[in-house]
Amino acid sequence: MSAKPDTWNSELYQSSHSFVWQYGRDLLVLLNAQPGERILDVGCGTGQLTAEIAQFGAEVVGIDSSSDMIASARKNFPRLRFEVADVTALTFENEFDVVVSNAALHWVRDQPAAIASIARALKARGRLVFEMGGHGNLHNLLDAVYRALRQLGVERPEQLSPWSFPTIGEYASLIEAHGLEVDFAVLFDRATILEGGDRGLKLWLEMFGRFAIEAIAPDKRKEFVPLTEQFAAPTLFHNGVWTIDYKRLRIVAVKL
Repeated sequence: MSAKPDTWNSELYQSSHSFVWQYGRDLLVLLNAQPGERILDVGCGTGQLTAEIAQFGAEVVGIDSSSDMIASARKNFPRLRFEVADVTALTFENEFDVVVSNAALHWVRDQPAAIASIARALKARGRLVFEMGGHGNLHNLLDAVYRALRQLGVERPEQLSPWSFPTIGEYASLIEAHGLEVDFAVLFDRATILEGGDRGLKLWLEMFGRFAIEAIAPDKRKEFVPLTEQFAAPTLFHNGVWTIDYKRLRIVAVKL
């Protein structure tokens, strides 16, 4: 959500990472969108979940920091409203009944600014419903990524991570510090089979691992994916498919 617009490939996202929005459908049960509600979809990507929310009769605005993602969303769903926006600096004030976000907030560098901005956008008694990577997310995969980076000459690779994977306590405290009350919170394992068979991890790294690839000397970058696959295979590759160790944090909160 806070990545630079030109770091995202919406075509690759749609063709090989549909699991992102398909798993996000579980969030729609908690969302329980009602006809006439105004809903802001933060980190809407290519718009699939935004469109499903609209089918409930809600008035939905989808935002994403990636202009490439927004262009694809507008092409996919031309009747819906999509805008390029930074979640840490939203211009909305007391406008939405619900802010919903799926698999986006863990990309945000300035978490307090994001929650403050979301709180401003909500009406009184408005709800925040979201899912993001939680504490321990990608533990085995990142071990393999960092090991490969160190072998390729990158020092302190752990410092390169663009993500925030908080505990329930950390994020609940942050939310409550900005005038919202947590109604529901859960941290759970969700092992996720990657699309693409034995190419699944390669495709995932091409989509989400640019922070690692760009840290490697250009003449060594082609070694990164094979090394990561080698190190990750014992725990994540079975029966011809890659299964990633996702751990998700899901929270519902209400603005006081």
